[in-house]
Amino acid sequence: MSTAITAGLVKELRERTGAGMMDCKKALQEAGGDIEAATAELRKKGLADAAKRAGRAANEGIVDSYIHAAGRVGVLLEVNCETDFVARTEQFQAFVHDVALHIAAMKPQFISIDQVPAEYAAAERAIFEEQAKDVPEKAREKAVEGKLQKQLKSLCLLEQEFVKDGAEKKPRTIEDLRVEIAAALGENITIRRFALFELGQ
Repeated sequence: MSTAITAGLVKELRERTGAGMMDCKKALQEAGGDIEAATAELRKKGLADAAKRAGRAANEGIVDSYIHAAGRVGVLLEVNCETDFVARTEQFQAFVHDVALHIAAMKPQFISIDQVPAEYAAAERAIFEEQAKDVPEKAREKAVEGKLQKQLKSLCLLEQEFVKDGAEKKPRTIEDLRVEIAAALGENITIRRFALFELGQ
């Protein structure tokens, strides 16, 4: 006997994952109405589909701006997609604006860990090595590496937890959001560059 899937359940899953209505309904049917299992399945599918799309050229998109704190902080952000049609959708534009707002609040310095300059990472590592001088030698390298990765992740936009999720939601990173929107819109979505301006900085 198939489980009755309510419109409310489909809507909740759609809000959680950004996936299409029919994909949500199908995932819920396959999961027997279990929203957690359906969410996990859609996330897996989204990651797989996003990986397939990652090689496709994303040359369309928009540049968005966000001004915060009575004009004291400003962000310019470019996000790319594959078609002008998707660039004009409300869903894509809302994603871009949310990312710009997040940048204003969390002040990342890089988009991803692979964009961190080697000399910057080396300088940070030297600081953590100095701090770990009293740690037993066997554990020192692991301690330094752990602190370094944590520090770099905190500075990289895609690794940061989305500022609007708050305590009541399971935290998602900006990369999670990017994968969700790519899955929902069926296009390769890339955050290309941003500039953060702070008054007097």
